[in-house]
Amino acid sequence: MVIIRNKLAAGLFILACVGLTACTTVQTTKSGTIGIDRQQRMSPLVSEADLQAGATLAYLEIIEKERSNGTLNADKAMSKRVRGIAQQLVPAVKVFRTDALKWDWQVNVIQSDQLNAWAMPGGKIAFYSGIIERLKLTDAEIAAIMGHEIAHALREHSRERMSEQATTGLAIGIGGAVLGVGSGATEMASLAYNTTFGLKHSRSHETEADRMGVELAARSGFDPRAAITVWQKMATVSGGGGPEWLSTHPSNQTRIADLKVYSQKVMGLYQAARN
Repeated sequence: MVIIRNKLAAGLFILACVGLTACTTVQTTKSGTIGIDRQQRMSPLVSEADLQAGATLAYLEIIEKERSNGTLNADKAMSKRVRGIAQQLVPAVKVFRTDALKWDWQVNVIQSDQLNAWAMPGGKIAFYSGIIERLKLTDAEIAAIMGHEIAHALREHSRERMSEQATTGLAIGIGGAVLGVGSGATEMASLAYNTTFGLKHSRSHETEADRMGVELAARSGFDPRAAITVWQKMATVSGGGGPEWLSTHPSNQTRIADLKVYSQKVMGLYQAARN
């Protein structure tokens, strides 16, 4: 994966920091039944379009690497199953933002023992076979995890995290990508990669993704209570700690308690989808 390089002078670093701190307040999604209404602060230096373009490049690099290693969609039946679940989930994104229906959604399964799954900006999703096999996931549990990851993309949590990095070296990379120093496309791909794998989601991001995830699942005909059993399984396998695909905050106990409340809140949507 490409590495962000410090190519800019101190003046450009200051410029980047000033631009990042001058954030605008936005609401990336509608609130939905679960009521997501937190206002977000985004830097004008990081546009949604630029980050999605960078994510496309980063995702392509990951996929090509896995393909060359023979670990991309090695189990055809598993890949078909995961993609089928995605096809049911994606139409429900219109409840939160209609433009997401036009994203170039891509779903792949990577052969690995890791308990891992993630989504990059613009709907680029990857599941690791280990999380499906080791947790013996049902379709509803896969939908719970996928809905959570889709929610991160819908809420543009990666862009929000970039905007929060105004006082770190990441600001240099952002400045370079936006102002055309070096290769802007590869710099933005680096940023997309590093925000996916290098920056932990905040407590508020995780809670939003949990709640939006159960609504997406319910509207797609998957039992939203499966999100609870996912975390119960996760606690057993990981000894109470969280896996790589999610932050350790909030705790399993807090998360499960919140999911019980919000899964009940969307049970009517699930029942309507099943009829």
